[in-house]
Amino acid sequence: MTSWPVLHEGLRRVLRELIIHGGQSRVDMARKLDVSRANLSRLTRELLDLGLVSEGAAQQTQTRGRPAELLHLEPGAAHFVGVKLTGDHLYAVLTDLAAQVIDERTERLESREPEAVADQIARAAKELFAGRALPAAVGVCLAGNVLERDGVRLVEQSHFLGWESAALAGLIEQRMPQRVSIANDVVALTAAHHWFGAGVGHASLVVYGLGAGIGSGIVVFDEVVTGSSGRAGHIGHARLDAEGRVCELGHTNCVHSFVTMGSISHNAGTGDDYFAALGAARAGEARALRAFALAARALGIVIADAVNTIDPEKVLVTGEGVDMMELAPTELSAGLADHLEQVDPTGVVIERPPFTFSHYARGAAITAMRDLI
Repeated sequence: MTSWPVLHEGLRRVLRELIIHGGQSRVDMARKLDVSRANLSRLTRELLDLGLVSEGAAQQTQTRGRPAELLHLEPGAAHFVGVKLTGDHLYAVLTDLAAQVIDERTERLESREPEAVADQIARAAKELFAGRALPAAVGVCLAGNVLERDGVRLVEQSHFLGWESAALAGLIEQRMPQRVSIANDVVALTAAHHWFGAGVGHASLVVYGLGAGIGSGIVVFDEVVTGSSGRAGHIGHARLDAEGRVCELGHTNCVHSFVTMGSISHNAGTGDDYFAALGAARAGEARALRAFALAARALGIVIADAVNTIDPEKVLVTGEGVDMMELAPTELSAGLADHLEQVDPTGVVIERPPFTFSHYARGAAITAMRDLI
Protein backbone atom coordinates (compact mmCIF):
# COMPACT_ATOMS: atom_id res chain seq x y z
CA MET A 1 0.00 0.00 0.00
CA THR A 2 1.18 3.51 -0.78
CA SER A 3 -1.72 5.31 0.91
CA TRP A 4 -4.13 4.57 3.72
CA PRO A 5 -6.95 2.34 2.41
CA VAL A 6 -10.62 3.25 2.67
CA LEU A 7 -11.96 0.99 5.44
CA HIS A 8 -15.65 0.48 6.14
CA GLU A 9 -16.87 0.47 9.73
CA GLY A 10 -16.63 -3.30 10.18
CA LEU A 11 -12.95 -3.31 9.27
CA ARG A 12 -12.29 -0.30 11.49
CA ARG A 13 -13.95 -2.01 14.46
CA VAL A 14 -11.71 -5.06 14.13
CA LEU A 15 -8.61 -2.92 13.69
CA ARG A 16 -9.51 -0.70 16.67
CA GLU A 17 -9.97 -3.77 18.86
CA LEU A 18 -6.50 -5.07 18.00
CA ILE A 19 -4.88 -1.64 18.37
CA ILE A 20 -6.34 -0.97 21.81
CA HIS A 21 -6.50 -4.45 23.35
CA GLY A 22 -3.81 -6.40 21.53
CA GLY A 23 -3.73 -9.84 19.92
CA GLN A 24 -6.62 -12.24 20.52
CA SER A 25 -8.41 -15.19 19.00
CA ARG A 26 -11.23 -14.93 16.48
CA VAL A 27 -13.60 -16.50 19.04
CA ASP A 28 -12.86 -13.78 21.59
CA MET A 29 -13.09 -11.00 19.01
CA ALA A 30 -16.39 -12.26 17.60
CA ARG A 31 -17.85 -12.24 21.12
CA LYS A 32 -16.52 -8.77 21.96
CA LEU A 33 -17.66 -7.22 18.69
CA ASP A 34 -20.95 -9.15 18.61
CA VAL A 35 -20.46 -10.47 15.07
CA SER A 36 -20.70 -13.97 13.65
CA ARG A 37 -17.60 -16.10 13.18
CA ALA A 38 -18.20 -16.08 9.44
CA ASN A 39 -18.40 -12.28 9.26
CA LEU A 40 -15.32 -11.90 11.42
CA SER A 41 -13.38 -14.30 9.20
CA ARG A 42 -14.32 -12.23 6.14
CA LEU A 43 -13.26 -8.99 7.86
CA THR A 44 -9.96 -10.36 9.11
CA ARG A 45 -9.19 -11.82 5.69
CA GLU A 46 -9.44 -8.32 4.20
CA LEU A 47 -7.16 -6.90 6.89
CA LEU A 48 -4.70 -9.76 6.39
CA ASP A 49 -4.65 -9.03 2.64
CA LEU A 50 -3.94 -5.35 3.40
CA GLY A 51 -1.06 -6.36 5.68
CA LEU A 52 -2.49 -4.50 8.69
CA VAL A 53 -2.90 -7.67 10.76
CA SER A 54 -1.28 -11.10 10.91
CA GLU A 55 -1.87 -14.52 12.41
CA GLY A 56 0.61 -15.72 14.96
CA ALA A 57 1.27 -17.62 18.17
CA ALA A 58 -1.41 -20.15 19.02
CA GLN A 59 -3.58 -19.87 22.12
CA GLN A 60 -3.94 -23.08 24.11
CA THR A 61 -7.57 -23.84 24.92
CA GLN A 62 -9.18 -25.78 27.76
CA THR A 63 -10.72 -28.26 25.37
CA ARG A 64 -9.13 -30.82 23.11
CA GLY A 65 -8.44 -29.94 19.58
CA ARG A 66 -6.25 -27.64 17.62
CA PRO A 67 -5.15 -24.47 19.49
CA ALA A 68 -6.63 -21.24 18.14
CA GLU A 69 -4.27 -18.91 16.28
CA LEU A 70 -4.22 -15.35 17.54
CA LEU A 71 -4.81 -12.31 15.38
CA HIS A 72 -2.17 -9.62 15.85
CA LEU A 73 -1.72 -6.05 14.76
CA GLU A 74 1.18 -5.42 12.38
CA PRO A 75 2.65 -2.25 13.94
CA GLY A 76 5.11 -1.58 11.11
CA ALA A 77 2.39 -1.65 8.44
CA ALA A 78 1.63 2.09 8.79
CA HIS A 79 3.22 5.22 10.24
CA PHE A 80 2.00 8.52 11.63
CA VAL A 81 3.65 11.86 12.35
CA GLY A 82 2.59 13.88 15.36
CA VAL A 83 3.56 17.51 15.97
CA LYS A 84 3.22 19.67 19.07
CA LEU A 85 3.49 23.44 18.50
CA THR A 86 4.47 25.96 21.16
CA GLY A 87 5.03 29.67 20.67
CA ASP A 88 8.59 29.08 19.52
CA HIS A 89 9.22 25.37 18.90
CA LEU A 90 7.99 22.39 16.90
CA TYR A 91 8.20 18.96 18.53
CA ALA A 92 7.64 16.06 16.12
CA VAL A 93 7.51 12.27 16.49
CA LEU A 94 7.06 9.35 14.13
CA THR A 95 4.96 6.45 15.44
CA ASP A 96 3.92 3.09 14.11
CA LEU A 97 0.40 1.66 14.11
CA ALA A 98 0.80 0.64 17.78
CA ALA A 99 1.69 4.27 18.70
CA GLN A 100 5.29 3.35 19.53
CA VAL A 101 7.62 6.32 18.96
CA ILE A 102 10.24 5.38 16.37
CA ASP A 103 11.88 8.76 15.73
CA GLU A 104 11.57 12.32 17.01
CA ARG A 105 12.98 15.79 16.54
CA THR A 106 12.75 19.32 17.94
CA GLU A 107 13.06 22.48 15.85
CA ARG A 108 12.81 26.16 16.63
CA LEU A 109 9.97 27.75 14.65
CA GLU A 110 11.34 29.80 11.77
CA SER A 111 8.26 32.03 11.86
CA ARG A 112 4.85 32.16 13.56
CA GLU A 113 3.06 32.96 10.30
CA PRO A 114 0.64 30.08 9.52
CA GLU A 115 1.99 29.48 5.99
CA ALA A 116 5.58 29.34 7.26
CA VAL A 117 4.58 26.99 10.08
CA ALA A 118 2.78 24.76 7.53
CA ASP A 119 5.95 24.72 5.39
CA GLN A 120 8.07 23.68 8.37
CA ILE A 121 5.64 20.97 9.53
CA ALA A 122 5.34 19.50 6.03
CA ARG A 123 9.11 19.45 5.63
CA ALA A 124 9.65 17.76 9.01
CA ALA A 125 6.87 15.22 8.33
CA LYS A 126 8.27 14.28 4.91
CA GLU A 127 11.71 13.73 6.43
CA LEU A 128 10.31 11.55 9.21
CA PHE A 129 8.19 9.54 6.76
CA ALA A 130 11.10 8.96 4.35
CA GLY A 131 11.72 5.26 3.76
CA ARG A 132 8.84 4.15 6.03
CA ALA A 133 6.00 1.83 5.08
CA LEU A 134 2.67 3.56 4.46
CA PRO A 135 2.92 7.19 5.63
CA ALA A 136 -0.70 7.31 6.78
CA ALA A 137 -1.51 10.69 8.35
CA VAL A 138 -0.23 13.72 10.23
CA GLY A 139 -1.56 15.11 13.50
CA VAL A 140 -0.83 18.53 14.97
CA CYS A 141 -1.70 19.79 18.45
CA LEU A 142 -1.31 23.15 20.16
CA ALA A 143 -2.75 25.23 22.98
CA GLY A 144 -5.86 26.85 21.56
CA ASN A 145 -9.36 26.23 20.24
CA VAL A 146 -9.79 23.94 17.24
CA LEU A 147 -13.10 23.80 15.41
CA GLU A 148 -14.66 23.22 12.02
CA ARG A 149 -16.56 26.05 10.34
CA ASP A 150 -18.23 25.64 6.94
CA GLY A 151 -16.17 22.50 6.33
CA VAL A 152 -12.86 24.23 7.13
CA ARG A 153 -10.81 23.14 10.16
CA LEU A 154 -9.56 26.22 11.99
CA VAL A 155 -7.24 27.03 14.85
CA GLU A 156 -8.74 29.91 16.80
CA GLN A 157 -7.42 31.96 19.71
CA SER A 158 -4.01 30.35 20.02
CA HIS A 159 -2.50 32.72 22.58
CA PHE A 160 1.09 31.42 22.33
CA LEU A 161 1.18 31.62 18.52
CA GLY A 162 -0.85 34.82 18.27
CA TRP A 163 -3.40 33.27 15.90
CA GLU A 164 -7.05 34.28 15.74
CA SER A 165 -8.21 32.10 12.85
CA ALA A 166 -5.77 29.90 10.93
CA ALA A 167 -6.68 27.08 8.52
CA LEU A 168 -3.52 25.17 9.43
CA ALA A 169 -4.74 21.70 8.43
CA GLY A 170 -5.63 22.85 4.93
CA LEU A 171 -2.32 24.67 4.55
CA ILE A 172 -0.37 21.51 5.44
CA GLU A 173 -2.53 19.33 3.17
CA GLN A 174 -1.64 21.64 0.27
CA ARG A 175 1.98 20.64 0.86
CA MET A 176 1.71 16.86 1.25
CA PRO A 177 -0.71 14.04 0.31
CA GLN A 178 -1.55 12.76 3.79
CA ARG A 179 -4.65 13.70 5.72
CA VAL A 180 -3.96 16.20 8.54
CA SER A 181 -5.74 16.31 11.90
CA ILE A 182 -5.59 19.29 14.28
CA ALA A 183 -6.39 19.17 18.00
CA ASN A 184 -5.99 21.08 21.22
CA ASP A 185 -2.89 19.73 22.94
CA VAL A 186 -4.60 18.45 26.11
CA VAL A 187 -7.39 16.91 24.00
CA ALA A 188 -4.66 15.07 22.06
CA LEU A 189 -3.13 13.84 25.35
CA THR A 190 -6.58 12.67 26.37
CA ALA A 191 -7.03 10.73 23.12
CA ALA A 192 -3.65 9.07 23.70
CA HIS A 193 -4.44 8.02 27.27
CA HIS A 194 -7.86 6.70 26.25
CA TRP A 195 -6.43 4.30 23.65
CA PHE A 196 -2.91 3.62 24.87
CA GLY A 197 -2.38 4.97 28.38
CA ALA A 198 -3.88 5.17 31.83
CA GLY A 199 -7.41 5.52 30.42
CA VAL A 200 -7.55 2.23 28.49
CA GLY A 201 -10.71 0.33 29.34
CA HIS A 202 -12.50 3.40 30.73
CA ALA A 203 -15.54 4.79 28.94
CA SER A 204 -15.43 8.10 30.85
CA LEU A 205 -12.31 10.06 31.69
CA VAL A 206 -11.09 13.57 32.48
CA VAL A 207 -7.48 14.56 31.83
CA TYR A 208 -5.85 17.77 33.10
CA GLY A 209 -2.69 19.12 31.50
CA LEU A 210 -0.71 21.53 33.68
CA GLY A 211 2.19 23.62 32.45
CA ALA A 212 2.40 27.13 31.04
CA GLY A 213 -1.40 26.97 31.03
CA ILE A 214 -4.09 24.58 32.20
CA GLY A 215 -6.41 22.62 29.97
CA SER A 216 -8.59 19.56 30.20
CA GLY A 217 -9.82 16.79 27.95
CA ILE A 218 -13.00 14.78 28.38
CA VAL A 219 -14.06 11.29 27.34
CA VAL A 220 -17.74 10.31 27.62
CA PHE A 221 -19.20 7.03 26.32
CA ASP A 222 -15.78 6.15 24.83
CA GLU A 223 -15.69 9.32 22.71
CA VAL A 224 -13.38 12.32 23.12
CA VAL A 225 -15.61 15.36 23.58
CA THR A 226 -14.58 18.56 21.81
CA GLY A 227 -17.84 20.50 22.04
CA SER A 228 -19.86 22.33 19.42
CA SER A 229 -17.28 25.13 19.14
CA GLY A 230 -14.09 23.29 20.01
CA ARG A 231 -14.03 24.77 23.50
CA ALA A 232 -14.97 21.84 25.73
CA GLY A 233 -12.75 21.54 28.78
CA HIS A 234 -12.00 25.22 29.36
CA ILE A 235 -11.70 25.55 33.13
CA GLY A 236 -8.87 28.04 33.61
CA HIS A 237 -10.90 31.07 34.60
CA ALA A 238 -13.24 29.63 37.23
CA ARG A 239 -13.02 31.97 40.26
CA LEU A 240 -11.57 31.03 43.65
CA ASP A 241 -11.53 32.63 47.09
CA ALA A 242 -7.90 33.86 47.11
CA GLU A 243 -5.65 36.39 45.33
CA GLY A 244 -2.83 35.36 43.02
CA ARG A 245 -1.05 36.45 39.85
CA VAL A 246 -2.98 38.55 37.32
CA CYS A 247 -4.02 36.35 34.39
CA GLU A 248 -4.27 37.47 30.75
CA LEU A 249 -7.94 38.40 31.30
CA GLY A 250 -7.13 40.57 34.30
CA HIS A 251 -8.31 38.16 37.01
CA THR A 252 -6.36 37.72 40.20
CA ASN A 253 -8.63 35.02 41.62
CA CYS A 254 -9.08 32.45 38.85
CA VAL A 255 -7.58 28.99 38.38
CA HIS A 256 -4.95 30.48 36.04
CA SER A 257 -3.85 32.78 38.87
CA PHE A 258 -2.64 29.78 40.88
CA VAL A 259 -2.19 26.53 38.93
CA THR A 260 0.07 27.39 35.99
CA MET A 261 3.84 27.18 36.35
CA GLY A 262 4.14 30.94 35.82
CA SER A 263 1.57 31.69 38.49
CA ILE A 264 3.18 29.34 40.98
CA SER A 265 6.61 30.95 40.50
CA HIS A 266 5.12 34.46 40.71
CA ASN A 267 3.16 33.64 43.86
CA ALA A 268 6.30 32.04 45.31
CA GLY A 269 8.32 35.22 44.71
CA THR A 270 10.74 33.67 42.21
CA GLY A 271 9.70 35.71 39.15
CA ASP A 272 9.31 33.41 36.14
CA ASP A 273 11.54 30.64 37.50
CA TYR A 274 9.28 27.70 38.32
CA PHE A 275 12.17 25.42 39.25
CA ALA A 276 13.47 27.99 41.74
CA ALA A 277 9.99 27.99 43.29
CA LEU A 278 10.02 24.19 43.36
CA GLY A 279 13.44 24.13 45.04
CA ALA A 280 12.37 26.74 47.60
CA ALA A 281 9.23 24.77 48.47
CA ARG A 282 11.17 21.54 48.89
CA ALA A 283 13.56 23.44 51.17
CA GLY A 284 10.61 24.49 53.35
CA GLU A 285 10.40 28.20 52.36
CA ALA A 286 7.00 29.43 53.56
CA ARG A 287 5.99 31.63 50.61
CA ALA A 288 6.85 28.93 48.07
CA LEU A 289 4.98 26.30 50.07
CA ARG A 290 1.92 28.56 50.15
CA ALA A 291 2.11 29.02 46.35
CA PHE A 292 2.03 25.25 45.82
CA ALA A 293 -0.70 24.85 48.46
CA LEU A 294 -2.91 27.40 46.64
CA ALA A 295 -2.24 25.61 43.35
CA ALA A 296 -3.19 22.26 44.89
CA ARG A 297 -6.41 23.62 46.34
CA ALA A 298 -7.36 25.17 42.98
CA LEU A 299 -6.68 21.85 41.27
CA GLY A 300 -8.84 20.04 43.81
CA ILE A 301 -11.70 22.46 43.13
CA VAL A 302 -11.62 22.03 39.34
CA ILE A 303 -11.43 18.25 39.70
CA ALA A 304 -14.49 18.40 41.97
CA ASP A 305 -16.35 20.43 39.36
CA ALA A 306 -15.57 17.79 36.71
CA VAL A 307 -16.66 14.96 39.00
CA ASN A 308 -19.90 16.80 39.82
CA THR A 309 -20.61 17.45 36.13
CA ILE A 310 -19.36 14.34 34.32
CA ASP A 311 -18.91 11.66 37.02
CA PRO A 312 -15.85 10.13 35.27
CA GLU A 313 -14.45 6.72 36.08
CA LYS A 314 -10.98 8.22 36.41
CA VAL A 315 -9.20 11.59 36.54
CA LEU A 316 -5.64 11.96 35.20
CA VAL A 317 -3.38 14.91 36.06
CA THR A 318 -0.35 15.27 33.81
CA GLY A 319 2.06 17.82 32.36
CA GLU A 320 5.22 19.63 33.41
CA GLY A 321 3.71 21.45 36.37
CA VAL A 322 2.08 18.80 38.58
CA ASP A 323 4.40 19.06 41.60
CA MET A 324 1.65 20.51 43.79
CA MET A 325 0.23 16.98 44.01
CA GLU A 326 3.40 15.85 45.79
CA LEU A 327 4.01 19.02 47.83
CA ALA A 328 0.48 19.77 48.99
CA PRO A 329 -1.70 16.62 48.85
CA THR A 330 -3.73 17.72 51.91
CA GLU A 331 -4.75 20.99 50.23
CA LEU A 332 -5.69 19.15 47.04
CA SER A 333 -7.88 16.77 49.05
CA ALA A 334 -9.45 19.69 50.93
CA GLY A 335 -10.34 21.55 47.71
CA LEU A 336 -11.82 18.37 46.30
CA ALA A 337 -13.85 17.53 49.41
CA ASP A 338 -15.15 21.08 49.89
CA HIS A 339 -16.64 21.25 46.40
CA LEU A 340 -17.91 17.73 45.75
CA GLU A 341 -21.68 17.30 45.88
CA GLN A 342 -22.88 14.10 47.55
CA VAL A 343 -19.71 12.26 46.53
CA ASP A 344 -17.25 10.55 48.85
CA PRO A 345 -13.85 12.06 47.95
CA THR A 346 -12.08 8.79 48.75
CA GLY A 347 -13.98 7.21 45.86
CA VAL A 348 -12.62 9.66 43.26
CA VAL A 349 -9.82 7.94 41.32
CA ILE A 350 -7.03 10.45 40.59
CA GLU A 351 -3.79 9.34 38.94
CA ARG A 352 -0.60 11.10 37.88
CA PRO A 353 0.76 9.15 34.88
CA PRO A 354 4.37 9.56 33.73
CA PHE A 355 4.93 12.53 31.42
CA THR A 356 7.49 13.88 28.99
CA PHE A 357 6.92 16.78 26.61
CA SER A 358 7.04 14.44 23.60
CA HIS A 359 3.76 12.91 24.86
CA TYR A 360 1.94 15.88 23.34
CA ALA A 361 3.35 15.11 19.88
CA ARG A 362 2.58 11.40 20.32
CA GLY A 363 -0.98 12.42 21.26
CA ALA A 364 -1.22 14.35 18.00
CA ALA A 365 -0.13 11.25 16.07
CA ILE A 366 -2.73 9.16 17.92
CA THR A 367 -5.39 11.78 17.16
CA ALA A 368 -4.59 11.38 13.44
CA MET A 369 -4.78 7.59 13.85
CA ARG A 370 -8.15 7.82 15.61
CA ASP A 371 -9.53 10.06 12.88
CA LEU A 372 -8.65 7.41 10.27
CA ILE A 373 -9.74 4.38 12.27
